[in-house]
Amino acid sequence: MTSDSSSEQVIAKPGVLRRLLTLIIFMAIPLGVGLIASALTSDAMEAFKDMKKPPLAPPAMLFPIAWTILYILMGLASYIIYISDTKHIVTRFAGIFLYAAQLFFNFVWSLIFFGASEYMGAFIWLICLWILVLLMLLSYHKISKTAFYLTLPYILWLTFAGYLNIGIALMN
Repeated sequence: MTSDSSSEQVIAKPGVLRRLLTLIIFMAIPLGVGLIASALTSDAMEAFKDMKKPPLAPPAMLFPIAWTILYILMGLASYIIYISDTKHIVTRFAGIFLYAAQLFFNFVWSLIFFGASEYMGAFIWLICLWILVLLMLLSYHKISKTAFYLTLPYILWLTFAGYLNIGIALMN
């Protein structure tokens, strides 16, 4: 017996499962990077609670929530770029390369700030991260406005993180 149900037709189409698996992988990568960074610096994050912080510093419980949302948005945006039309192959490659580079810089920032307590060094590293994300955003904008808009909260949060980072560097 066959069914004309559209949901069954979607599942039966070749490539749907492959795309779903690819999406899951793209979502898992930034979440995994964040989880590993958090696990490696969890002891040092406790000291963060006792630091002097600049005005507008949010409560510590907000950071994992914000980063989880940002990592999900990053994963979704990178997936959109990855599956984008091949006419933008060079720009797409640049976007994916910049995505990977900024994810690495994001990971290392946690090690510098929390692991080594090098707050000024972390701020300089964060400036490099911010530039990478800006370049990534510019490449995303050429390919997908959706991916671009999904990534905007990330650069806004990094800007705010830069304010917090320099404030902590100067106050501690």
